[in-house]
Amino acid sequence: MTEINPANTTASRRKFLTGAGVATVAGLAAPSIARSQAKTIKMQAAWGGGIFLENAQSYVNRVNAMSSDMKIELLPVDSVVKTSQMQDAVHRGVLDAAHYVPAYWYSKSKTASLFGTGPCFGWSSNEVLGWIYYGGGQELFDELMGSLGLNVVSFFNSPMPAQPLGWFKKEITDVSQINGLKYRTVGLAADVMLEMGMSVVQLPGGEIQPAMKSGLIDAAEFNNPTSDRDFGMQDVAKDYMLASFHQSQEFFECTFNKKLFDSLSPEQQSILRYASEAESSNFYWNNTKRYADDLVKLTTEQGVNAHRTPDDVMAAQLDAWDKVVERISGEDPFFAKVIESQKTYAKNVMGYLNLNQPDYKLAYKHYFG
Repeated sequence: MTEINPANTTASRRKFLTGAGVATVAGLAAPSIARSQAKTIKMQAAWGGGIFLENAQSYVNRVNAMSSDMKIELLPVDSVVKTSQMQDAVHRGVLDAAHYVPAYWYSKSKTASLFGTGPCFGWSSNEVLGWIYYGGGQELFDELMGSLGLNVVSFFNSPMPAQPLGWFKKEITDVSQINGLKYRTVGLAADVMLEMGMSVVQLPGGEIQPAMKSGLIDAAEFNNPTSDRDFGMQDVAKDYMLASFHQSQEFFECTFNKKLFDSLSPEQQSILRYASEAESSNFYWNNTKRYADDLVKLTTEQGVNAHRTPDDVMAAQLDAWDKVVERISGEDPFFAKVIESQKTYAKNVMGYLNLNQPDYKLAYKHYFG
């Protein structure tokens, strides 16, 4: 995935939502003075419109609603710097904060992809966030920031459903159809698809639909039915392959300049941290409903055929991940260290969940066929 700035996004989605603002305390003799002393944090988002900008605004609104002496002002994509420059801008203090995903600074360290777009060890985005909060992932991330000399503090939130394999000119029924296709993806997923025999093109979000229309690429993925529909992918392809291991778990990163963060009061720091945790629940409830609704619109109103990606394609993805992980681990000991930490957590937690969880698909079929 990458920054979203679709031309056909509706006006309501392009507009900023109105922030909750800075609360005033009843009874203060000079509320205007209290407002003037409030700390303002300028956060640039990687999103120019659509549901992800709404998600960024939702986090900002939570912070603003909880704090009387601090507020965040959300800026859309490219307001101050390009998306690829956002982390450096926060590091230098050109920006106070940013809302994006770790894959956007993947070029600095391939380990970045392990914080949201790495291999699937049988877990979903929720469990990867569990690893970050309770399995040592945050400490490893902070260690990575230190090794890169980056002056940032980051919080992670918003567990995304697995990203679809994407849009194709005809249904994929067998793994042999993958070989040779010109395909758009980003991050470590590009390495995986190359390993599977695809010819990978890395494009910004706004260029995906035109590239497929012109024939520059044969197939593409972005992230979800809502964003894909906003891009107009249904106008250039009618076969939508759902389910994939190429980016089966991802979430947002809210990153702050460390010097600025350290200057905040403990209460202000806690608000930034816990608003991030709260936004995880809101994101999952809100976005899964939106994605489901938009998938229905794609299939019932816009002629899209939704298919589940065949098991042999997904098995081939896992084999490709194994090769990519082995190669990079041999080149980068820290990458290997993070992988081992993730495997330890996933084996433990998913061992319990797989044993305990009922087959929800069985119940779904019982009631809905």
